[in-house]
Amino acid sequence: MNKQDLIAKVAKDVGLTKVGAAAAVESLLEGIAKTLKKNGSVTLVGFGTFKTSVRKARTGRNPQTGAAVKIPRRKVARFSPGKALKESLN
Repeated sequence: MNKQDLIAKVAKDVGLTKVGAAAAVESLLEGIAKTLKKNGSVTLVGFGTFKTSVRKARTGRNPQTGAAVKIPRRKVARFSPGKALKESLN
């Protein structure tokens, strides 16, 4: 499912226009992104938690040349599924 499919499903399920559903989906995604940028976490009970973590700096290798490459420390987004989501998958 891509973003357009999600918008169409929200519009159908809730009875909104696609424009209204697109605004709702965009607002949700913006809210999650802004919270993660501030190092916060977003918990959707029954679905899961979005949070950030830090990857340490490390040395990698260029696969073509075999040369060592320094990979800098960086912040990444993580998702942990909630109990209800895990149970629904099995």
